[in-house]
Amino acid sequence: MIPLHDDAPAHRTPWVVRSVVGLCVLVFLYQLVLDERAEVALIYQFGMIPAALFGHGALPADLAVVPPALTLVTTIFLHGGFMHLIGNMLFLWVFGDNVESAMGHWRFLAFLLLTGAIAALCHGLWDTTSEAPLIGASGAVSGVLGGYIILYPRARILVGIPIGFLFIPLRLPALVLLGLWFGLQVLNVLRVGSESDPIAWFAHVGGFLAGAVLVLLFRDRDHPILSKEKEMALAPFGKDAAIRILRPEPHPDSPYKRGPWG
Repeated sequence: MIPLHDDAPAHRTPWVVRSVVGLCVLVFLYQLVLDERAEVALIYQFGMIPAALFGHGALPADLAVVPPALTLVTTIFLHGGFMHLIGNMLFLWVFGDNVESAMGHWRFLAFLLLTGAIAALCHGLWDTTSEAPLIGASGAVSGVLGGYIILYPRARILVGIPIGFLFIPLRLPALVLLGLWFGLQVLNVLRVGSESDPIAWFAHVGGFLAGAVLVLLFRDRDHPILSKEKEMALAPFGKDAAIRILRPEPHPDSPYKRGPWG
């Protein structure tokens, strides 16, 4: 499922989201102009390598350009391919503006970098001797998703489902969509176990949980968390509870107009 739009209100211009997306795109374009050897060197210089971070190995002097702890942040801005970049930036664009609106620009920037660092740390703790560099913003984006589900559980997300040559639009509550997404990450963590996998599932789970907790500290004090209306929608009983979760009404104060898809 590909997220396209949400109906949660955002009352601030998402300057941090736009800046991070722009920076990631610029870094990726720089990667494209490098030859293969130079790009690999860049990834080893600024990607997070668990063995280097936890003292089980050391990079050659020409690659150790930043302290290993700093790579917990620099790794966010590197990507391994076009689809890797597009997927992360799309999720950040759709969900990040609302979380930034709930926090303010500087707190959101700190939140994004901190959850990204925690996500990378979780990946490193899975195998502290690994010499494979971790790159990508998916851990930080997972933190944004964790914050979003706490702030806007009843927001409706428009997703596109590609089926063959068709692209089926569907609206789902954030609680359902992101809950399914997180469940998939957990299942993959259990599946991977001690095996190697090119996707950093542990980073996704760690980032999401960090975001769900840290959003309580970073949000504006006057921004609601699970207001009374939302608590009713999450009630475990009552004949209307499931209907409100599966078919929520749009936010009455949403400043957005619907797109051409409905």
